[in-house]
Amino acid sequence: MSGHRLPRGGVIDRDREIGFTFDGRRYRGYAGDSLAAALLANGVGLVGRSLKYHRPRGVVAAGAEEPNALVTLGDGARTEPNCNAAMVELFDGLAARSQNRWPSLAVDLMAAAGLAGPLLAAGFYYKTFMAPTRKAWMVYERVIRRAAGLGAGTLLPDRDRYEAMNAFCDVLVVGAGPSGLMAALAAARAGARVILADEHAVPGGALAGAGVQVGGTTGHDWAGATAAALAATPTATVLPRTTVYGYYDDNTLGAVERVTDHLPVPPDGAPRQRHWTIRARRVVLATGAVERPIVFAGNDTPGVMLADAARTYAERYAVAAGRRIAVFANNDGAYRTVGALAAAGVTVVAVVDPRTAIGAAAAAIARAAGAELLAGHVVARARGGRALATIEVAPLDAASRADGAVRRLAIDALAVGGGWTPTIHLASQAGGKPVWDEALAAFLPGAPRQPWRAVGACAGALDTAACLAAGAEAGSEAARACGRDGADVPIPPARPEPVGDRPHALWHVPSGRRGKAFVDLQNDVTVEDVRLAHREGFRSAEHLKRYTTLGMATDQGKTSNVVGLALMAAARQVSIAEVGTTRYRPPYTPVVLGALAGSARGAAFRPTRRTPMHDWHVAHGADMGAAGLWLRPLVYRRPGETVEDGYIREARQVRASVGMVDVSTLGKIDVQGPDAAELLNRVYINAWLKLPVGKARYGVMLREDGIVFDDGTTWRLGETRYLMTTTTANAAAVLAHLEFLLATAWPDLRVAVTSITEQWAGMAVAGPNSRAVLAAALDDFDMADAAFGFMAVRDGHLDGVPVLVTRLSFSGELAYEVYAPAHHGDAAWRRIMAAGRDFGIVPYGTEAMGALRIEKGHASGPEIDGRTTADDLGFGAMASRTKAHVGRAMMDRDGLVDPRRGKLVGVVSLDGGPIRSGSHVVAGTGRSPGRSLGHVSSATFSPALDRHIALALVEGGRERIGDRLYATDPLRGGHVPVEIAAPCFFDPDGTRMHG
Repeated sequence: MSGHRLPRGGVIDRDREIGFTFDGRRYRGYAGDSLAAALLANGVGLVGRSLKYHRPRGVVAAGAEEPNALVTLGDGARTEPNCNAAMVELFDGLAARSQNRWPSLAVDLMAAAGLAGPLLAAGFYYKTFMAPTRKAWMVYERVIRRAAGLGAGTLLPDRDRYEAMNAFCDVLVVGAGPSGLMAALAAARAGARVILADEHAVPGGALAGAGVQVGGTTGHDWAGATAAALAATPTATVLPRTTVYGYYDDNTLGAVERVTDHLPVPPDGAPRQRHWTIRARRVVLATGAVERPIVFAGNDTPGVMLADAARTYAERYAVAAGRRIAVFANNDGAYRTVGALAAAGVTVVAVVDPRTAIGAAAAAIARAAGAELLAGHVVARARGGRALATIEVAPLDAASRADGAVRRLAIDALAVGGGWTPTIHLASQAGGKPVWDEALAAFLPGAPRQPWRAVGACAGALDTAACLAAGAEAGSEAARACGRDGADVPIPPARPEPVGDRPHALWHVPSGRRGKAFVDLQNDVTVEDVRLAHREGFRSAEHLKRYTTLGMATDQGKTSNVVGLALMAAARQVSIAEVGTTRYRPPYTPVVLGALAGSARGAAFRPTRRTPMHDWHVAHGADMGAAGLWLRPLVYRRPGETVEDGYIREARQVRASVGMVDVSTLGKIDVQGPDAAELLNRVYINAWLKLPVGKARYGVMLREDGIVFDDGTTWRLGETRYLMTTTTANAAAVLAHLEFLLATAWPDLRVAVTSITEQWAGMAVAGPNSRAVLAAALDDFDMADAAFGFMAVRDGHLDGVPVLVTRLSFSGELAYEVYAPAHHGDAAWRRIMAAGRDFGIVPYGTEAMGALRIEKGHASGPEIDGRTTADDLGFGAMASRTKAHVGRAMMDRDGLVDPRRGKLVGVVSLDGGPIRSGSHVVAGTGRSPGRSLGHVSSATFSPALDRHIALALVEGGRERIGDRLYATDPLRGGHVPVEIAAPCFFDPDGTRMHG
């Protein structure tokens, strides 16, 4: 192959050529290549454009820290933007596209944004987009949203499958470098249950190339053999291609396994990715370290990359970063790159080192490579457009002067090594603040708050032999902590490497020459941006991040954060430790949302609940609709009927005779214990201590802020037992609310609360003949008014099945609710329908139920919308002023008792036209009807009144009864003259309900 592919070396399979495309052009690579390696091998140096200035960018790194080489993969429903080319495994037919450019990568007209550089400095969005007026954003928004972001996703449904796994282990080892492999091996040989997870396809970490010698063989071969031995151990699980992205409480970690992303066509039934929730007794963090750059003018030019990345591409992928390479480094460890490049036959023109005293081993490597060693020098500037052409080299003390001595070196690649940044993301998530180490010029993990230990480069050990020893010790220690006999594992010998004791603390090369110096390559954050943030007062690490967007890109600042903090420390004239770091938060790398969702998508997004009578409803023509997690009948349409025709017929029959509705979906909570009455008294606004056994009461709950939370009836079944009912939508929320209060606010209350929603089937029988129907259906049950009065609760039997019956109504009709055990629900429903046949009983759905409750003026979900108070809804008189209850302290806040608040009223259409829910209530006509006085919350056609009515929340509503206003809906059309009325349209004195 041509381009920059080396004729020998690497751990790729040269017998398996792979075809792929980039921006529509065909290229060839080998099995084992990453996309970034294959592009470099084919001489493709320009791979993307930066976010803000659209500057040309090339490959910088060889792992998860890559900031530039982001591509879009796939097409159609499988389109995935912002994929890190350094982590994408090459497969036959892979199609990648560059991003953030128009019309092409080579000719990007959006690069004109660079001409506006002074206007796009740090914080430009804060200063520009909100000026000159607040409405200016309406002008800017469309342009800004179109320009924002990098890649574009798809709006098509994701066709791939995802799985979720839960795993438990004694020891989780994160990272399969030398430390991680030894830790996992030591723990497994001690008998511990071990999971080893690594984000790469092949194990070894820094050993994945062929240059490091371990145990008498190459690091790559030793790592492969060790991982294979672990995989063959019954108590060990090896997870390649698995990124542990988050460390949570109780030693729970989240990970994503890329199961088939590396395959051209996923096998049938195989998931694309698998999400792992891992609960470990002990964790060993062997997450390694990433090399950081040195910042100088033009450091974003394609061809400038990290020194360790240049070594990795040469040793692992047999790819030369360039034909003539220079190395710019401030530490001995980067000289390993010099040796690796020379061994691969790459010309190393020069080694530029700001230090005047260089270790003997490092200097010998430079001499052996035939490279000119420029000690005490720095790269002051890189020059080139879409590819690196030359660098300007100057003595360290002269670099900042425009007239300083400068040498120009003609090269096409520059490998930069500014020291190492331990990958402490997971350690920071689960530990204390990172600790600055002056010798390493890096942050190390803070004090553990959970049972984990950091080892290897993550803990600051940069020598392979030290990493192997630390890993073995950590694995044995973790196994012993889990009750296993820690075994001594032989530590393989490793060839000494030039790691250096301390890097020269050089973060930025000041230059008197033109050219931007970039700290964060992806987000175009420059050195001057950091200094501007300092001048404008954004000096803390958190403010620096948000004001400049430093570290806020998809790479989360893996190579840029520490450099940015160092620049801020210099501006503030304090130590880097005093500046500190931002809080590390998951995920470590971007996570596909499908992996988090797993199989919970489409119909499986959440469980679909069906009541015991579901099949009966469907068989009898019900239109089913979702109510929270449940399916409920909307209307039982007959042939030729519309939905409106159907619910009007049903509601009229309820008013005229009798109907039955399925209320199984109502939340049902069993409340038991000596303090059950006290609990109810504290969560409801009205009194509950004296409710007799065998009686039900209506109650309203508030949130802590005084806003209505839920309503429903609660029945006293015994001295210490109650059955609380809630709205369908709030069943789970109310239970969680009670559990929270009992666990935190009132742990002294002797009460147990249990959801029994699914244990009972419920049916409400309403209408003038409801009593007669139930008298015929129930066994030996006295339905007389004297024996079974309003809000009474009784046990009984229906065809021998025990049932619970209460007399209550939300429709304004004589009504009852019958609860039967769920497995008898269908039989109970059928029995009642049979008993009501002579009375013309009809099943009715939620549409008719809504019409009946609006006629009665009963507030429901549309009115209890998280913004209304008890007084807004007409429940103010219910609220006790003497007892303490949830929300009591806040319900009298000025804003909640403001007379201008909307109050619940009725609305009647004056011209016969329909009133739309959501319409605004206004006083005027025409195109400018004046300000909104409120809104319509629920609307229906009333069969009882034979006209369109609604409930609304209107400013000063109770004083407006009799006023004529308008319900206007400018979005959907409609301006209906209405009259404000009392909210209860039907049976206002309760005669029918209490009859």
